[in-house]
Amino acid sequence: MTALAQERPESMPEDADVSELDKTLWQAWTAMELPEGYHAEIIEGAIDVSPTGRVTHAQAANRVRRALDRFLSGGDYAAHQDTNVTHRLKAWIPDVFVGPEDLELYADEDGLGVAAKAVSLVVEVVSPGKHNQDRDRVRKRREYARAEIPVYVLIDDYDDGGTVTVLSDPRSGRADWAVVHRAPYGTEVTVPEGPAKGFVIGEEITGPRRA
Repeated sequence: MTALAQERPESMPEDADVSELDKTLWQAWTAMELPEGYHAEIIEGAIDVSPTGRVTHAQAANRVRRALDRFLSGGDYAAHQDTNVTHRLKAWIPDVFVGPEDLELYADEDGLGVAAKAVSLVVEVVSPGKHNQDRDRVRKRREYARAEIPVYVLIDDYDDGGTVTVLSDPRSGRADWAVVHRAPYGTEVTVPEGPAKGFVIGEEITGPRRA
């Protein structure tokens, strides 16, 4: 996505596009009141509640956001955190995403999130534990592809000493990506397209390769 869309996105898809389960989950999600330090997402037919990440998780996410903001400075796009991204009654909270600097025009009618079609890049920093790893490596990988978000970056301390995976060219019907580039920590990986094209993820963001 290299240009801002002009129309305000629809917050609710046509009935034919969503199931009764989707509608029920959406209603439950919008009514949830969680304790401080927790957030909820709707991922592949389930509400996923998780706590705020560890300090190392926050550090990596914040380094990415600050570096992206410097890279995007002076343009129409910015890096964002702590914001719902919505698509067909699904809701995700990426660790970082790139979208228009002014998100208000791209929010749903209730102001609960920004439409996925306004998002050009999402970043997830993997947390420890099988459930967390499966969420980012498998389920969110499929969900972001279905939503046709152009680029997905996965920063993973727990994959073979640390890897960065950049996925691009989403195939919505297959819930997967045509282009996957995976590299170990200590090497540089470049975002291939969109407003953040040319942005480099290297050791200054990930830290060195783990033992």
